[in-house]
Amino acid sequence: MRHFGHIPPAVRESLFFREPCEFDADSPADVLSAALGATLYSPATRPRLADDVVKQAGLGVVSMVLCLEDSIDDAEVVGAEANLVRQFADLAERADDIPLLFVRVREPEQISDLTRRLGSSVRLLSGFVLPKFTEERGELFLEALTAAEAVAGRRLFAMPVLESPELLHLETRSDTLRGIARTVDKYRDRILALRLGVTDFCSAYGLRRAPDMTAYDVQIVGAVIGDVVNMLGRSDGTGFTITGPVWEYFRLQERMFKPQLRRSPFAGQAEDLRTTLIEHDLDGLLREIELDRANGLLGKTCIHPSHVLPVHALSVVSHEEYSDAQDILRPERGGGGVLRSAYTNKMNEVKPHRAWAERTLRRAEVFGVAREDIGFVELLAAGVTD
Repeated sequence: MRHFGHIPPAVRESLFFREPCEFDADSPADVLSAALGATLYSPATRPRLADDVVKQAGLGVVSMVLCLEDSIDDAEVVGAEANLVRQFADLAERADDIPLLFVRVREPEQISDLTRRLGSSVRLLSGFVLPKFTEERGELFLEALTAAEAVAGRRLFAMPVLESPELLHLETRSDTLRGIARTVDKYRDRILALRLGVTDFCSAYGLRRAPDMTAYDVQIVGAVIGDVVNMLGRSDGTGFTITGPVWEYFRLQERMFKPQLRRSPFAGQAEDLRTTLIEHDLDGLLREIELDRANGLLGKTCIHPSHVLPVHALSVVSHEEYSDAQDILRPERGGGGVLRSAYTNKMNEVKPHRAWAERTLRRAEVFGVAREDIGFVELLAAGVTD
């Protein structure tokens, strides 16, 4: 699979200076963690779940979570597990080119049980999403994952979800973060990414952000995100990929504030695209994606297919970013120094900007580099119309 692999090759060639790389479930962990992109969640109760997975793969989705936790009623868990096993068997018979598939469980015991029940179709499983992750709960989940790997005979990844009240509350946050850090470091080879449960953060205070506000506008949530990145997202080799929070909206809502998309990037025929994005409250999503990246996050939890393309389009590295990153990382720059960018509009300071450049080239590998005259509007339009 590859990002933007669902659009025709000729169109892809016209968009990219450097096309996204191909990868699969057996690719190196650092490639997969960067390539997760918009991870689409789906309740495991859906009766045509296998069809949904195949359909979404054809629309550019590269990672999905099949959920047995908060997206379904407590009374539905047993039926959802049985449905999940049936749908995996269906997929195993008829589909090879499918997204990376993860199962969001409720308890550690489900990991071993489901791995056993999946039988040979476990080859389609990339791992598990671990909810309400703390040091104590996390150790149990990751021990179960280790045992499940032996049963499956294949590598299985974990994606812990950081969403517990102990992480949100100021008096327990530091100790909780230190405990999480100890646990994920112990099982580092199995941790693909850390996910943020912002809906649960808001729930602890009876809050819900409006569609014209981002997670970062809710100050108590923004503070937690900053602390998580501070301790778990460092670029010194100790950090992990941390993904952006879910965007909850996908239909027209009554607005209090003006739309957040300027007209000028959407001149001409793309004005219709701007209108569509605004009507579906996706202008707020676009702003939050930009803030995710500015705050050190990569990829995003998604609950609606319409969110996938915006996440991927804004993850593509611009030609300008790529030029700067390459200049900073040239071997002859190893001693440091300052240089004017090739675009002559900024200073590139070699040593302070090195970690940014390395992260940018990693993103360029999996999401590609846009041609010099291509922006996110063209990338969005190509995905919508093709």
